Amino acid sequence: MKTGELRGLSGEELLREYEERMKELFNLRYQASTEQVENPALIGQTRREIARIKTIQRERELAQAQTPEEPS
Repeated sequence: MKTGELRGLSGEELLREYEERMKELFNLRYQASTEQVENPALIGQTRREIARIKTIQRERELAQAQTPEEPS
């Protein structure tokens, strides 16, 4: 998924996407260890997708933390 598509997801959907990518990465690493992976570049792509998801989650977390602290 592209970053714009990920930003459009809700928090729950983002968490679900993160869990799916982690499972996918686990399976790819397992296949790589048994030399059955068809495209080794998928491991790197999946890792980057996970990093994008985590970045968006952190941005949202920081945005929520800043909102209450601002003086009214």
